[in-house]
Amino acid sequence: MPKPKMKLSRIGLQHCWRGSVHDYVRAIVWSPTGQTLAIASAAGEVVLWTGTDQSLFYLQTAGQLAIDALGFSADGQFLAAGGQDGQVRIWEMTALTSKPLLAFNYAPAWVERLAWHPHRPLLAFSLGKYVQVWDLEQQALVTTLNFANSSVLGLSWQRGGNGLGVAGYGGIKLWDSRDWDEDPYHLEIGSATIAIAWSPDGCYLAAGNMDRTITVIEWDADAVQSQRLLPWVMRGFPGKVRHLAWSEGRHGRDFLLAAASSEGIVVWERHPDPTIGWSGQVLQHHQDVVQGIGFQPQTTLLASVAADGLGLWQRANQLACSHSEGEARLSALAWQPQGQWLATGGEGGELSIYGLTTTGQGFGS
Repeated sequence: MPKPKMKLSRIGLQHCWRGSVHDYVRAIVWSPTGQTLAIASAAGEVVLWTGTDQSLFYLQTAGQLAIDALGFSADGQFLAAGGQDGQVRIWEMTALTSKPLLAFNYAPAWVERLAWHPHRPLLAFSLGKYVQVWDLEQQALVTTLNFANSSVLGLSWQRGGNGLGVAGYGGIKLWDSRDWDEDPYHLEIGSATIAIAWSPDGCYLAAGNMDRTITVIEWDADAVQSQRLLPWVMRGFPGKVRHLAWSEGRHGRDFLLAAASSEGIVVWERHPDPTIGWSGQVLQHHQDVVQGIGFQPQTTLLASVAADGLGLWQRANQLACSHSEGEARLSALAWQPQGQWLATGGEGGELSIYGLTTTGQGFGS
């Protein structure tokens, strides 16, 4: 007698809230508690949405240059924003006021990337070819790193916080945060790396490159010392690889890596056969350039946004739901850390927050 097959749940979207800012949504991020959403716009706005009263609170109003980088500290106490005016502003969330706790002026340099340490109040941000790391507890500069090859195009801390990856032309340089003066490990790539992402366990580092490739290394401290890290290279993308996202595997190191290039998405999985390395599956739906991808926390449900709308991919391989926000052309997305809500932003400043609905659970033949 054949075994019954588990029927996939039908996944849908339920609109929970809708609003807007004045211009193109450049970034949206959730606080660690999932109760606050921060939004940055091309008009220079920095805005908070809170789940308690579902209203917008302006930390910074329109009328300034674009905000390009936005992020909450790991404990949610601080929010940092940087942009084209060369300013880095840091607000304290426990004493909510539009006046920043700290503000640094680096004009005419742009602050295009920032990243918080995963456990400590350390903030790294880019200034052209340089990266500065600040300690918010001490309100002091920790170090200045010189990438040298080009302007910094990506920043990412390793999960444990011991490594900071800096991307740009020529690949990625990895600094050890326990000894900033030590020379960084250089993952050399014959192109510019524009996207960088560590796997949730910190064992893999992925680089999305301008030459239509992805480079992945398995992190090994001993191999780093002897310069013996051998990368995998995935080729054949339709354009530069602009976005990367890892799933949070439930079974050991069983992670998926999603990559967005032009209007396409490819989901990669480590193959059981070590001679094969990684196997990929192409996801086709969007007709416009994909502007953002992200896995729902603790699942393999993948969300993607483009000017033609939002897609949800069940098990990262099957289109479960697609949604178009009227005339809104979507530019950003962010999953709430608890996975209950999905936020999107649009080119015209449109904002939406969705909940998920599921139907059809059960067994089928």
